[in-house]
Parts: sequence; structure tokens; C-alpha cells
Amino acid sequence: MLMKNAASEKSLFRTPHMAVDIAGVRFKNPVLTASGTFGYGLEFADLMDLNSLGGIVVKGLSMKPIKGNPPPRIYETASGMLNAIGWQNIGATEFAAKKLPALRNYDTNIIVNIVGFELNEYLEVTRFLNDCPGIKALELNISCPNVSKGGFHYNKDPRDTFTITAETKKASPRLPLWVKLSPNVTDIREFARACEDAGADALSVVNTFMGMAIDIEKQRPRLRFRTGGLSGPAIKPIALRLVWEACQAVKIPVIGIGGIASAGDALEFLIAGARAVQVGTANFYRPDASQSVALGLQEYCRLRHIDDINELIGSLRTYE
Repeated sequence: MLMKNAASEKSLFRTPHMAVDIAGVRFKNPVLTASGTFGYGLEFADLMDLNSLGGIVVKGLSMKPIKGNPPPRIYETASGMLNAIGWQNIGATEFAAKKLPALRNYDTNIIVNIVGFELNEYLEVTRFLNDCPGIKALELNISCPNVSKGGFHYNKDPRDTFTITAETKKASPRLPLWVKLSPNVTDIREFARACEDAGADALSVVNTFMGMAIDIEKQRPRLRFRTGGLSGPAIKPIALRLVWEACQAVKIPVIGIGGIASAGDALEFLIAGARAVQVGTANFYRPDASQSVALGLQEYCRLRHIDDINELIGSLRTYE
């Protein structure tokens, strides 16, 4: 009995294995930050330990700087927020010169979200970033609802999704290509399979849901762009269902996104089949949310004597 109790105590204090593999890239844990919610990562360096994260997905980058949409472009909703930022960014050249060198000093993987209004713009920024040391993967953003062209327009028809994925994959021979999918489709499984068939290495599921809010006194939209992307806790149950569907449809890794603010939220996505998760809106109201999720996952595994976080991935049990 004493030996059994001693073994149990030893297991309780053992550090669980938290690393996951996504398309040949090792992540120290399955918690990343979602693009557009964490800036270029460096803005959070004084607010939390960036080294605690599995990865940082930086703000969407185009080859040339983009000003984004005019304000108002953010509006808080019940259990979430609407945004219509519109891809504001400093451009890939400035990112590579001024942000990436500092990011490389941290022990976390850097993934760059890429954007473009036309196919050739996606390919240009992809080729440039493919040659930049310190980047572990590219995330193809074809799901943003807050731009007048490009973005979601490549995620309306699986054939267009296949084409842009295949062409971008050719332009990034060194780096794994993740594709960020939209929830604003009839059947996400069709788009997931199109990406897999086109050579995508992983999927990020999902981007924001298209929504709207109106100022009843002014009788105007709350956002100048009129509509915006809804994110936050309100979307979690729908995002979770879409992640589960995508995991059932493809063999490549799926990264879950949507309303994740706690370790419990992240666990739901992992159990549903996601290989990793991205924390998004929670970063705005709790800057260390992603670090808290990572620590929470480790504690969950330790207390339940789970030696490897990978044991939980895809462990969903359905009713007979």
C-alpha cells in the first residue's frame, strides 16, 4: 500500500508531456495566439511570458502596408465583439526588418498569417516570407469577412479554395502551409477537403462569424463597414462543432479557434480532435489569457495523471 501511494504521489508531481506536432513542426504545448488579437507578439512581452506559449500567430501581413478600415471598427456585443479592422498591418518588409529579429529571441514558434486582395498578392508575400529565417509556418487567411475583396471571397466556392491553396503551397516550398477557414459557409467539410487535396499541411478552424449591430438612436450601423466579424465566448459552441466536423473530414491537423478563454474551453477542442488551439478575443480583456490556458492544460493533465496531452486529442466518446 505504501509503495502504491508513493507511486501515486510521484505521478502527481511528474510534469506531463505537453508537446504536439503539427505538420512536422514541434510545439512545446498546444496553445497559440490567434492572428489579429495579439499584434505582432512583442506588444504583450511586458504583460506575460511569451516563452510559455506553443506559438504566436502574428497579425495578418500583406507585402505592402494596409491602413485598414476607417473607424468605428470595433463594437462590444453580448459575450463577444464585432470587428471590421480590415487587415491593417505594417507590411512584410518592415515586419521582417523590425519585428521578426526580436521575436526570434523567444522560445516559441512564430507563424505568420498572410493576406491579399488578389491571388498574386498572396503569392508575393508568401515567396518573401518563405525566405525569412525564424518563421515556422504560414497561415493562409482566406476567411476574413471585413474586406471588400480577397479574403472570404476565396472561401465561397471549394474550387476557388483549392486553387489558392495549391498556388500558395507551391510558393512556400520551405514552410508548412495552414489554411484558415471561414464558418460562413454551408458545409465546412467541403472546404476542408479542398484544402487537403490542394496540399495544405494543416487547417485553422474557424475565423469570425459575420454579424451586425445597429445604433438605434442614430439609426446607423455600429461599424462603418456595416458588418463585422463576431468573435468571443458567444461563438464557441458553433466553432467547436465546425472543428469536430473538419476533423472528421480530413487527415491533416486541425487547429481549433473560437471563444477559447480557459483551459476547459481548450480541452473541449482538443477532445473534439483539434491538434492545437488559438486564443483570440480573450487576449483583449485578459492579456495573459493564452499563458493561463497553457498552464491550466498542464495542471489538468498532472492532476489526472495524464502523462501526454496527445492522449486527449480526438478522445471524444459518443453515445451508443
